[in-house]
Amino acid sequence: MISEPDAGGVCPDPIELRLSYLAPFDGSGLVAFLGLRAAPGVEEVTDDGVYRRSLSLPHGAGIVELAPVADHVQARFWLEDPDELDAAADRSRALLDLDADPTPIQETLAGDPLIGELVRATPGRRVPGHVDGDELAIRAVLGQQVSLAGANTLAARLAVSAGQPLTQPVGTITHRFPSAAQIAAVDPESLAMPNSRRVAVLTLARALADGTVQLRPGADPARARLQLLGLPGIGPWTADYVAMRALGDRDVFLSSDLGVRHALEALGVDGRPKAAQALAERWRPYRSYAVVHLWAHLATTSRSTARTPTPG
Repeated sequence: MISEPDAGGVCPDPIELRLSYLAPFDGSGLVAFLGLRAAPGVEEVTDDGVYRRSLSLPHGAGIVELAPVADHVQARFWLEDPDELDAAADRSRALLDLDADPTPIQETLAGDPLIGELVRATPGRRVPGHVDGDELAIRAVLGQQVSLAGANTLAARLAVSAGQPLTQPVGTITHRFPSAAQIAAVDPESLAMPNSRRVAVLTLARALADGTVQLRPGADPARARLQLLGLPGIGPWTADYVAMRALGDRDVFLSSDLGVRHALEALGVDGRPKAAQALAERWRPYRSYAVVHLWAHLATTSRSTARTPTPG
């Protein structure tokens, strides 16, 4: 779905659109989340709170720029093939969770005795999605047991070594993230990481490239989770994280996530996986939104950690 073009018509370079949403909408929180995970050369967040990244579309490259404003998200698209505007806009909507209806989420979570205050304070918080499921999965594995900055650096290096440079960069966006097939073809020795993770990245890339694992829009999250768990180096945390962010599963609870654990402990309850999993049952069917609220709460406490969670 594409929202209405700006008044005065669509400019061919770039194309500008207003992407609608149901209020409330915490756009600044989304941009902050994405900014912490931005791979240089592929993504950036500007000083004025605009998120920008490259796109790999079926028939060419693109760049999208997303700026949350008062009642919509202002989007600008630079596309090699203007006929792919629908696809680019759909991916942008998925990235920002723009099609969510906040009303039932609020009704489920805002009255909760533990996280209700967090939810009421920021009722428009959304679950960050992604523009490409394959990229999200590869980067989830790349980032295992390293800092966010380290994960971003690894992703940026992979984009330069195996991806494609853009013919017309915008800002600091210079490369497309490589496809699964491109990653599967890289020299394993060029991946500066422990051998077990190198094997996991390349095995996942091959499975994505040959269709053994399906992470395209509309894929069944439960089936994808089982497919991912059948690969070396991918545990429940990684599989659930991919289902949540790449496939739009809104009822994922990351019980082994370190951020979730620390946030729950900061709220005064047992954050260990078994206890957290039991607690989260009352947040169904919107446990993914509960996770995002817990992550945001952690960022405001002294117990915030700069390390990515360890897959369970």
